[in-house]
Amino acid sequence: MNGIMIQGTASHVGKSMVCTAICRLLADEGVRTAPFKSQNMSSFTTEIGNGLQISRAQSVQAEAAGIPPVPEMNPIVLKPTDDRTADILLLGRPYGEMDGMEYRERFFRIGMEAIRKSLRVLGDRYDAVVIEGAGSPAEVNLNDRELVNMRVAREANVPVLLVADIERGGVFASIIGTLELLDRQDRDRIRGILINKFRGDIGLFQSGIDFLEGRTGLPVLGVLPFIDGHGIQEEDSLGRAEGSERPLYDEWAAHFRNYADWQRIRQLIFGEDGR
Repeated sequence: MNGIMIQGTASHVGKSMVCTAICRLLADEGVRTAPFKSQNMSSFTTEIGNGLQISRAQSVQAEAAGIPPVPEMNPIVLKPTDDRTADILLLGRPYGEMDGMEYRERFFRIGMEAIRKSLRVLGDRYDAVVIEGAGSPAEVNLNDRELVNMRVAREANVPVLLVADIERGGVFASIIGTLELLDRQDRDRIRGILINKFRGDIGLFQSGIDFLEGRTGLPVLGVLPFIDGHGIQEEDSLGRAEGSERPLYDEWAAHFRNYADWQRIRQLIFGEDGR
């Protein structure tokens, strides 16, 4: 499978927006591209026809890629009902309500099989698959049954980019800490770092780039300036703007391309980086 996975040092670092930009850039090049997120926890879903629902983020990414959304793009959605339980959507349809322990014990194999089948479907239909992770890959207490990060990257056999949010502070600790907590095989799958939501003069951050590259051995493939009010609906926002967001996708994709090393990212997607 040609593709890439975007993981983050934490939630809300900008994984969805990075995936949206990559979907748009590939589509503009004529590459048939599909988004994928194995599992989403969100109260906000989009109906895609025939009573099926997927998360808003993957619906937006599909629109950015110029393709209709299908349930395989987001096979599992967890819609919280309280702080311990959630309604489960499996391939767009209601499956049932479970608490966290039930989910880990009873649903893991069912969910993993749905993920495998979905990846096969998308891999057969499209030239490239852009995969979004969830939260952080370094949640060591969850790794034995996680369905959203490195297990998915291994299943799809794709390289990973790690996104970190510099706006919140602690970006160096979050990147290095994440890498230190990964098993060696998973650590080796990460092929680059993206710094998101940067404010100020990027030239003044060169020493930070040098430090990260020297300490981790990984290239920093982009420092993305913060954009306030980009206008693209994200997973955890209410409502959906009427009409097409295509001009907004173009603007965001151009912004991403201006500040990221798009050619190196593209080489990773298509296995042209020499590894």
